[in-house]
Order: sequence, then C-alpha cells, then structure tokens
Amino acid sequence: MKESLRYIIISIIVFSITYSLSLLTQIELITYAVIISFILQWTLFIPAYIFQTEKFYDITGSINYISIVIYIYYHNYITHGFNLGNLILSSLIFIWAIRLGIFLFLRIQNDGEDKRFRSIKPSPSKFFMTWTLQATWVSICSLCALTGISSDSGIIINNLFFIGVIFFVLGFVIEVVADSQKTKFRKNPKNKNTFINSGLWAYSRHPNYLGEIFIWTGISVISFSSLSNLQFVTLISPIFTYVLLVYVSGVRLLEASGNEKWGHLKSYKEYIEKTPRLLFK
Repeated sequence: MKESLRYIIISIIVFSITYSLSLLTQIELITYAVIISFILQWTLFIPAYIFQTEKFYDITGSINYISIVIYIYYHNYITHGFNLGNLILSSLIFIWAIRLGIFLFLRIQNDGEDKRFRSIKPSPSKFFMTWTLQATWVSICSLCALTGISSDSGIIINNLFFIGVIFFVLGFVIEVVADSQKTKFRKNPKNKNTFINSGLWAYSRHPNYLGEIFIWTGISVISFSSLSNLQFVTLISPIFTYVLLVYVSGVRLLEASGNEKWGHLKSYKEYIEKTPRLLFK
C-alpha cells in the first residue's frame, strides 16, 4: 500500500512540475498541449495495463510528440499564418519521432518484450507512473520548440537557427548510425552474449544517447531566438535529456546490466576504462 502511494505521489509531482513549467511560458496554448500530452498517456495506459503489455509504450511517445507539435503548429498557423521556421522545426521533430518510434516498435516486436517492464506491469500504480513519466519526457523535451513555434514571431530563421539545424542533423546521423550498427551486431549469431565495441561504439559507450542529446541541443538552439523572459526556462530540454538518459534510465540501467554480464571479462573492463561514456572521459 505504501509503495503504491509513493508511485501515485511521484506521478502527481512530475505532472505538477511539468504543468508549472508550461505556465511559465505565459502561453495558454502551451498549457493545453501539456495537458493533451498527459491525457494521451493516461488514456493508453488503460489498455496497456488491462492486457499487461508494453509493446506500444515507446511508439506512444512518438505519437505524443507528433500530436502536440501538430496542435501547436496548426493553432499558430491559423492565428499568424505560414512561418517557414515553424515548418522546418516541426518537420525535424516529426522525422526524429517517426524514425525513433518505428525503430523501437520493431525492436520490441522482435525481442518480444522490454525486460525493464517485467516487474513494473503487475503494479497499476508503478505502471501508471511510467506512462506519466513519458508524458513528462515528451512535454519538457519539446517545451522550447512548442514555445518558439507558438510565439508571435514563430521560429526565427537567423544564424542561431542554422547552427541548431547543424546540431540536430549531426545528432540525428549519430543516433541512426549507432542504432543501425548495434542492430546488425545483434543479428550476427557470432556476437551472441558479447558486447559491441566497433563502429561508433568504439569511440563512445552510448553513441545513440550522445546523438539524442545533440538533437535536443539543436532544437533548443533553433528555438532560442523566439523566446523571451521566463520562456528561457524551457531551454532545460537538453539538460533534462542528459540527466534522464545518464542518471535515470538508459546509461545507468545498461551499464549495470553490462557489468553483470561481462564485468568479469578483461576485454570489457578495458573497454569501459578506455572508452568515454558519451563523448569525453
């Protein structure tokens, strides 16, 4: 009972923090977008819990990104007309979300399950919390882009805009190549029960996450010139992405699993010692 209450409290806290950040933008449309994000997640949690499945969890995140960006873009278009910067930034987010959503969906279909959810699914409060946390991820990461798109000026095309696009493209290429290399590595029967240390993985232990951080840094830079006053707090996006990937999920969980599987191997110890976690030691 106490554990269930704790997960419910966490869900309430993360929603409150996310909603409060949206209020700081002083744009009513942004608060509506955040509410839509959470309602979408909470609605799809119901069939996920009933059928005890996480198979559409990741793709729901992608659908969530696309939905709230379309919502903001459409309303700005109706109010202020066409803006090329808005179209480009929205398209970049669509491309990223569609690619990642399909990749993760196909991966879980192939694997059959996401092992992280084995102990989560049976608990309604804990499973509900994970769906709530995904809404927080979607909302906070996209908040600077949503704010920039919904501003009176829309996304401004200037030097910072092009710098941001370069960051995004670089991050996107790194993420796609890293995911492709690891997928091919896993498909090779010779690599069963071994760790990948080739390609981009020879230079970073988590190049896919490095690419993700570059992507949201780029989106923040693209949005920067359209923000004002307290709206600059939305630039927390890449910092939030870094903390989430390195200290909450992603890196922390994968490295714990890696140490359990290969921690006794000299080659793995050398790989960990010589290869940066992301970009620098």
